[in-house]
Amino acid sequence: MTRPRPEKVAEVEALEQRLRKSTVVILTDYRGLTVGEFGALRSRLREASLEYRVTKNTLLNRAAERVGVTGLEAFLVGPTAVVFGADDPTVPARLLQEFIRQYRKLGIKGGLVQGEAVGAEMVQTLATLPPRMELMARLVWVLTAPLRGVVSALSAPQRALVVALDALEKQREAQPAAQEPAAAQPEPAQGDAEGV
Repeated sequence: MTRPRPEKVAEVEALEQRLRKSTVVILTDYRGLTVGEFGALRSRLREASLEYRVTKNTLLNRAAERVGVTGLEAFLVGPTAVVFGADDPTVPARLLQEFIRQYRKLGIKGGLVQGEAVGAEMVQTLATLPPRMELMARLVWVLTAPLRGVVSALSAPQRALVVALDALEKQREAQPAAQEPAAAQPEPAQGDAEGV
C-alpha cells in the first residue's frame, strides 16, 4: 500500500476544516472561464467573505467522507471549483447567479446547505430567496400578527368607551346656554299685592 503524499494529506485536511466551518458549499464547473473572468469571480466572492478555490474531486470526496457528508459524489465529475461560505447561504448563490447572467459561463453542479447535499436547482432557488435578515424580519411579523390582533381586540371596548364619552362631552359643550335651567327669580310676596 502506498502512502499518500504529504501535500495531498494536507489538502484533504484543509478541505475537511473548510467543510466543517461552512454552512454553504457550492460546487461549480468553471470550464470556459478565462483567467480574468475567474479572477473577477473570485474577487466578487472574496468581497462577500466567501472563498472560491479549485479542488480535485477525489480530495474533496475524501474530505466529505471524513466529515460525514454524503451525496456529493454525483457532483464530483469534471473540473470543480468550490465556494465556501460560513454565513447566509443565499449570498454565494445570488453572487454566482449574477455572474452567470453577466458572463453566460460557469455551471452550478450542486452543493451542501447546512450539511445536506442539494442539486443545482436548489442552489438556484437559494439565489431567489431574500437575505436571512429579511426572512427573519418577515417571520417575526408573521409570529407577532396574532398577538397584535389579541391586543387590538382587548383594547377595542376601552377605545369605544373613550370615544363615546368624548362625543358626549362635546355634545354637552355644544348645547346653548338657553337650554340650561333658568335661575329661579323670587316671586312677589302676597301681602305686597293686596296692600296697594
